[in-house]
Order: sequence, then C-alpha cells, then structure tokens
Amino acid sequence: MMEELGSYILLFVAGLVIGSFLNVCILRLPHGQSVIRPGSNCPHCKTSIRWFDNVPLLSFFWLRARCRRCGGKISWRYPLVECLNGAGYLGIVYTFGWNRSALVYALLVSLLLVVMMIDVDHLVIPDVISLPGMVIGFFASAFILPLGWAGSLLGIALGGGILWVLAAVSPYLFGKEGMGGGDIKLLAMIGAFLGWQHVCMTLFLASCAGTAVGIALMAFRDMERGQYIPFGPFLALGAVASLVFYQELFGMYESIVLSLI
Repeated sequence: MMEELGSYILLFVAGLVIGSFLNVCILRLPHGQSVIRPGSNCPHCKTSIRWFDNVPLLSFFWLRARCRRCGGKISWRYPLVECLNGAGYLGIVYTFGWNRSALVYALLVSLLLVVMMIDVDHLVIPDVISLPGMVIGFFASAFILPLGWAGSLLGIALGGGILWVLAAVSPYLFGKEGMGGGDIKLLAMIGAFLGWQHVCMTLFLASCAGTAVGIALMAFRDMERGQYIPFGPFLALGAVASLVFYQELFGMYESIVLSLI
C-alpha cells in the first residue's frame, strides 16, 4: 500500500515538473520563440530565475507569488497548470494502469492542456502542437494503443472532416465563420489518439459545454451575441472526459435516448 502511494506521489511530482515546462510552451509558442533557450526568466524584469526559485508549485508559495528580484507578481496560472498536469497524470494512470498506453494518454493530456491555455489567451491553436500531435497519435495508435492505425486514420478523417464541413457551411447558414482551422486540426489530432467514437463524444460534450457557457456569459452580459469564444478549451476538456469516462457517458446518453423513444 505504501509503495503504491509512493508511486502516485512520484507520478504527481513528475506531472508538476513537466507542467512547469508546459508553462514555458504556453508563454512562448504563440510568439514563435524557442522553448529551450533562454532559460526561465521573470516576465517583468527579464532576470533569469535561479533553480531554487523555479521549483514547481513550492516556489510560488515560498516567494508569495512575487519575483525575488523586482517584486513583480507571478501569475496564479503557473501553479494551476502544474497542478492540472499532475492531476491529469494521476487520473490517467488510475484509469488505465501503469502501462505504455497510459504514457501516451498522459502525453495527450499535456498537449491538450497547452492548447487550452494558448487558445484562451490568444484565440489560436498553434500548428506546432496539433500537426506533430497528429503524427504522434497515429504512430502511437499503430504500435502502442489498442486503437490501431486504421482506427487512428478514421479518427483523423472524421475529426478533421466534421469541423471542416461545419466551417465550410457556416458562412452560408450563419453569415460568418463558425470554426477556425486550429479547431479542425485539433479535433483531427484527438481522433488520431482516440478514434472516431471519441471524436463524436468529444464534439458532443464540447458543443454542449460551449453552448452552456456562451448562454451564461450572455445572461451576465459578459459577452455580446455573435461574439466569439475559443472552442479549443471545450474540445480539450471534452476529449479528456471522453477518454476517461466514455462508457459512463455513453451509457447516460443511451438511457436518455431510450427514455425519449
């Protein structure tokens, strides 16, 4: 029991460490900057951050969310991303066990977390994530995941195809673009890892959540009718929910449909 607990603690710590690197990706990728060099620095005074001030999660509280040199405020987003990544790894291993498939799904969680935060900040999903992710998902499905290469190809085709069709017809139906190219590539990447069933579930969950959030924002007058909200975060959250809870969600959907017949 203690050994198992220790393994989960180490897994969470690994998630925090990788989450710290994800913060660098979230900050730099939208600007086309290297995620390797230079090292981490304060966004206010540009001073390089020493290793003892760059310990995931702990440094944020130790420094009281302030830069040691200039006193500039450190965003709460940094520890949030670290904790979300660590919690995501725990959820994946708890669901799928300690195996190679769980390692691939953990990578997918990290990719989706980066996409979600970048889309919230910049309303863009970088191709440097979705396109290589699509390739990684295909080869992982071919050699590691139970999905197989054929299922991955079908997931890519359906994921990209559905949103491409929606993007093509939206100007004629609604008088404006309804879907960005980044969303199309993101759902195709999700399909590469998870297959067509999860593509359908992801899109269904993302559409429901996006609609609910949009209505709530308009009700509280935080958003005007016709204003865009990023769809990438809803696709990312929908994909994770589908990955972990697909059977339960599909069972609920089936029960609702049968009750209405």
